[in-house]
Amino acid sequence: MKKLIVLSIITAFISCNTEKSRQKVEDFRLEKSKTEINIVLDAWHKAAADADFDAYFSKMTADAIFIGTDATENWENAAFKEFSKPYFDKGKAWSFTALERNVFISEYGDIAWFDELLDTQMELCRGSGVLKKVDDTWKISHYVLSIAIPNDNVPEVIKLKKENDSIVKSQL
Repeated sequence: MKKLIVLSIITAFISCNTEKSRQKVEDFRLEKSKTEINIVLDAWHKAAADADFDAYFSKMTADAIFIGTDATENWENAAFKEFSKPYFDKGKAWSFTALERNVFISEYGDIAWFDELLDTQMELCRGSGVLKKVDDTWKISHYVLSIAIPNDNVPEVIKLKKENDSIVKSQL
């Protein structure tokens, strides 16, 4: 019986402590976070355009994932750094400008997700991703880039990529 009482007290303590640490965030704080997130994302894109390797990767978590437009581009952060470094070293990485962006934040204010329409060297693209708060700073933990293709042009694109897609599929 004593063990049951002790276990109940411990469970209650843990439950209260967990709830206390995950307090819902007030609306005005969520709006402030949206502004902070937009600043982080714009600075991240600018760092790529300026070929500032350190600034670019400082906006990402250590375990971040970057999914590019090619079917083979599912990069863990270390591999993405290795892939990207030569582009940054040449002084020309990539240039993305957000034309519109939607940001959504969890009720606890520690996780956010977004989508954006981008003007890029590939013309219009879509980006989407997840950010998390790390030591009171928003960091990108997951990013997906896709080329925006008008629905009417999809049959042409399928023809262009069919051979490469079958190679990739055969390797999976």
